Amino acid sequence: MNYFAHGRLFLDRPYFLAGTAVPDWLNVVDRKMRARSKGALPLCEAEPPETAEVARGIVQHHKDDDWFHRTKAFGELSWRFTVWIRDQVGADDGLRPSFLGHILVELLLDAELTQRNPVLLSAYYDALAKVEPTKVETAVNAIATRTSDRLAWFIERFLEVRFLEDYADDEKLTLRLNQVLQRVKLPALPGSFAPLIPTMRAEVAQRYDDLLSPEADAS
Repeated sequence: MNYFAHGRLFLDRPYFLAGTAVPDWLNVVDRKMRARSKGALPLCEAEPPETAEVARGIVQHHKDDDWFHRTKAFGELSWRFTVWIRDQVGADDGLRPSFLGHILVELLLDAELTQRNPVLLSAYYDALAKVEPTKVETAVNAIATRTSDRLAWFIERFLEVRFLEDYADDEKLTLRLNQVLQRVKLPALPGSFAPLIPTMRAEVAQRYDDLLSPEADAS
């Protein structure tokens, strides 16, 4: 799951909502910094209440990812996308197609959620804007495997850039994917990748209900 799929049901709980985004934020801020359920669970009843809500949101994130990645729909789509990307962009070390096959299911699900619920994405950003980034950073530093002084800054940047809105546009999505690839030191996408996106969007739209159901063919 990606940001919007994780958080869309918790817009009335801003700090919990922020917690659902924390593991993904840390992938940008510091890829060696992990906020796991093991570290969050002891703080789910902590004071101040903002810390407890962030901790609960982190636990929710991992709970969601656990069932999501075990659904038949995710497994089938991520493998299908991996094969298409491998065949279309050419052979490489094997990491780029599988990495992209995984994250494209998640990003395109966020895009489909936005298309079906256009008002909710603005509400998502409005809800996150209610948190004090420094309070989230303090909570995360108490939970994570290491500390950072850049998370509060990144939350402000996340709210400013609003890159989740870009997933609906093929060209902008490709730009965002290349930024992710650069961050993990994988090659950028060639021009031959772009024609795949509309077909992938259609595949995710067709499996929409299965991707959002914890009981859908999980094993």
